[in-house]
Amino acid sequence: MSRRVVLIPARGGSKRIPRKNIKPFFGKPMIAWSIEAALASGVAQRVVVSTDDEEIARIARECGAEVPFLRPAALSDDHATTLDVIVHAIDELASQGDVPDQLCCLYSTAPMVLPEDLRGAAALLDAPGFDYAFSATHYAFPIQRALRELPGGGVAMFQPQHLNTRSQDLEPALHDAGQFYWGRVAAFRGRVPIFSERARPWLLPRYRVQDIDTPEDWRRAELMFGALRQVG
Repeated sequence: MSRRVVLIPARGGSKRIPRKNIKPFFGKPMIAWSIEAALASGVAQRVVVSTDDEEIARIARECGAEVPFLRPAALSDDHATTLDVIVHAIDELASQGDVPDQLCCLYSTAPMVLPEDLRGAAALLDAPGFDYAFSATHYAFPIQRALRELPGGGVAMFQPQHLNTRSQDLEPALHDAGQFYWGRVAAFRGRVPIFSERARPWLLPRYRVQDIDTPEDWRRAELMFGALRQVG
């Protein structure tokens, strides 16, 4: 059986939504929703939070996660990549005697992620020949009919050859849902690109996908989450 870790990155210096990782969201710190989903999934032996912030570390522990190390400031600014944070966490865990086979990077601002999403995506890695499984969803509108604004104020199609192509004849397109990325530790350490023929998408419905980077995003997430709670 593969040894798995769920890693939740949560730096303290978010600027567009200050302290967004622990800002209250439906009665809990935002990060609590990701921690609870990871624990409820039962898919990993450890749920670890990577942070540079003592308050976030304390709240993460109170929610049931581990914080076995603090992330250095150099990996907590606007220029640090998610992959840098993942590799740092893998190295820290290895220095403490724990080298997992697979790791899931689960974002701390993913309140609509479900335990079954994490389990289902993890199972995709059981197939040989794949290094990653990640959350994805379909674009709501055919990308072949996307428009660009022109300098003079008009618009133009990116692919004008599809002006009259029927929607059902256009190839469906996916985009990264920005919730989680399962991967083999060897692939993360080798910095193998995620989006390739060696990655499998775990499809989510569009109504459970929302990036949370701006106050407008936050409000939209509140509306979506509230509606989902009412529906059940």
